[in-house]
Amino acid sequence: MNDFSLMDAIECGIVKLPRVPVADNIPGGEMPMFRNLWEHIRKDMPKKGRGKAAGLDPLKLPTRLQTALEALYGHYEKTYHLWKESGVQLPPCFIVVCQNTAISKLVYDYMAGFEHPPREDGVTPPPFLGKFPLFSNYDEYGRQLARPRTLLIDSEQLESGEALDDHFRQIASPEIDRFRREIVERTGDRRQAENLTDQDLLREVMNTVGKQGRLGDSIRCVVSVSMLTEGWDANTVTHVLGVRAFGTQLLCEQVIGRALRRQSYDLNEENLFNVEYADVLGVPFDFTAKPVLAPPQPPRETVRVKAMRPERDSLEIRFPRVAGYRVELPEERLSAVFTADSIMELTPDLVGPTITQNQGIIGEGVDLNLIRTGDLRRSTLLFHVAKHLLYTKFRDPGEEPKLHLFGQLKRITKEWLDNCLICKGGTYPAQLLYQELADMACEHITAGITRSLEGKYQILAVLDPYNPVGSTLHVNFNTSRKDRWETDARRCHINWVILDSDWEAEFCRVAESHPKVQAYVKNHNLGLEVPYRYGSETRTYLPDFICLVDDGKADPLHLIVEIKGYRREDAKIKRSTMETYWVPGVNHHGRYGRWAFAEFTDVYRMETDFEAKVEAEFNRMIEGVTHG
Repeated sequence: MNDFSLMDAIECGIVKLPRVPVADNIPGGEMPMFRNLWEHIRKDMPKKGRGKAAGLDPLKLPTRLQTALEALYGHYEKTYHLWKESGVQLPPCFIVVCQNTAISKLVYDYMAGFEHPPREDGVTPPPFLGKFPLFSNYDEYGRQLARPRTLLIDSEQLESGEALDDHFRQIASPEIDRFRREIVERTGDRRQAENLTDQDLLREVMNTVGKQGRLGDSIRCVVSVSMLTEGWDANTVTHVLGVRAFGTQLLCEQVIGRALRRQSYDLNEENLFNVEYADVLGVPFDFTAKPVLAPPQPPRETVRVKAMRPERDSLEIRFPRVAGYRVELPEERLSAVFTADSIMELTPDLVGPTITQNQGIIGEGVDLNLIRTGDLRRSTLLFHVAKHLLYTKFRDPGEEPKLHLFGQLKRITKEWLDNCLICKGGTYPAQLLYQELADMACEHITAGITRSLEGKYQILAVLDPYNPVGSTLHVNFNTSRKDRWETDARRCHINWVILDSDWEAEFCRVAESHPKVQAYVKNHNLGLEVPYRYGSETRTYLPDFICLVDDGKADPLHLIVEIKGYRREDAKIKRSTMETYWVPGVNHHGRYGRWAFAEFTDVYRMETDFEAKVEAEFNRMIEGVTHG
């Protein structure tokens, strides 16, 4: 027996050639995003255990995971039809290896379909047929297939016995009889052969994937946790997606190894094996990995950042701690005001790479793209986005959606799609069907509708019931960060500003030298948090600075300042939240002074921008007094 390393086996051609991402159309990354997918989605995935996934919606998988599935499935679809045209009787196999059983169930339901639970009115919606037709376990009429195309195999699924349809034993009776005969031949135990459990059958389905005339010959996709790493000998695997952490190269080799068993060992005319490929995403396999030694580091100097009391207490800045917003939307005529921040750009940076080049150490490369995603009519997209807007934003808890508003919402949605949706870098409008992106689009549209209500309907900030007010008095922490600014004792309650960029240092200089700034503070361990919606989740935004500005009125203006260079999609949503909800809501509250928001995007224009913002707020105050 020879001990062949994986690299030796690949170079000799006795296994398939794995192709992994080597480039994509997202600039600046250390490696292609889909090479190590888990690092980009881990914080959005459920923790260990099927119970953690209870109540989670499979359609809300992270956008980048959906894009990876879409890209790899698009190439699988081509491979499937190529095999079929070539007369291959068995389908190619697509495997997904997940971090835990909660994730595996969500991915399985997303790919193969699932039954919806009954609604509050007792009506059960039709099943979701699965995102990918070739992997769906349902027919076009919503009936579950007796012989599944996609298999979920993990410890909890084996224990549940729910993986196989009731008609499976009847439809697959020839293969089950063959399995019984094999058990008798192998063990001599006829009782065991006659009393097969669903768990026994499920294991046999898994073990015979890619074997003609066996229980697993219909399987096209296997979603697993860790049960495919050893002893699985299917040779029809062509595509692998890793949705888990890979701490070592050994684990990467084990998972990729499940795809490398060749279909054919026949020699070609040149007395060599024909090349066979396996395309892999999400497994950070390195063909040339070497151990990295970390030298010991000396301890770093620490400083205490704190409020200087009592000598600077006159510079204290207080702020409301907002937990949410209450907006009363009109029931009659709806309109929307869309601004530059209403624009939503679909880019590879947001959705994941739309072109990923897979390459092995030798052989041909392949580009994985999203071309099949673009095949969606505009009217279909408009209907789905408007419907999602109605059901998520214009529906009270426990109530039916306000269907009489659908026509108006459809009109506003069309205006937004026509004027505010921009697709770049190979993205498509159809990707708004991803639930996270649909939620983001609905946030933009709802903000536009809310913006049109300013001055007509009140927007109220809902405060934290236990800690409604925050203050610079409570800042007190240690840090070893070297990038810091020692503050002017006449302008800041805190002794140090911890810097995240050179731009922030420039802002400190401008604020301390500006005649209208009475005090300022960096929002670092201060507690100023702004709740906002990003896609389908609630997040918290931490603005950079608060300034107290003398604009000629008895009480100073509280100016929240954001220092922003490159503006991604979340920056637009943060600004829109501040201007549409937080600032109007706090100002309507009336107990915490006057507030405004400014975003500085050019370090060289900061001083003039600051002057312009202060002057604008001053002019607005004068106008309010003269017209009051």
